[in-house]
This record gives sequence, C-alpha cells and structure tokens, in this order.
Amino acid sequence: MPVISRFFGITIKMYIKQKEHNPPHIHAIYGDYIGMFSIESGEMFEGDIPMKEQRIIRRFISNYKNKLLEMWENQQFELLPYNE
Repeated sequence: MPVISRFFGITIKMYIKQKEHNPPHIHAIYGDYIGMFSIESGEMFEGDIPMKEQRIIRRFISNYKNKLLEMWENQQFELLPYNE
C-alpha cells in the first residue's frame, strides 16, 4: 500500500485499486488508530480516528481531492505535502 503523505503523526495510504475495493478512498493511520475516508465526501466511513485528526485528514482530502481521484484511477502514486 503506497504512502501518499505524512503529517502531524498521520500516515495516508492508498491501496492499489481492485474491482471490489470501491468507492475511492484513502487509509489513514494515527498511532494505534486507523480509518478509511471517502475521497468524494472526505468522511470517515470505517475506523476509530479521533475527531481532531479526522478534521485534519478531511482538510487534506479537500485540498487534494482531484489529485487523489486521479491517483485512484491511474495508479500513479506520488507523495503529497500537507498544505493548510
């Protein structure tokens, strides 16, 4: 699972796409917490990441939504910096 970004102790990853692995999403890891976030909505749909970190991750997704969807589709992964 390629690492897309690291910031504030959070690691963002994306699985290599498979048919059964929709909808487009990212995986976030924060210490012992994990979560899966929709790229379209930015909402966590599975996991237990604390609310403060969820807000940071949603901001990251919002800033890079188009780029994340592009990576999901073309499977050309790159490291993205965190921008506020």
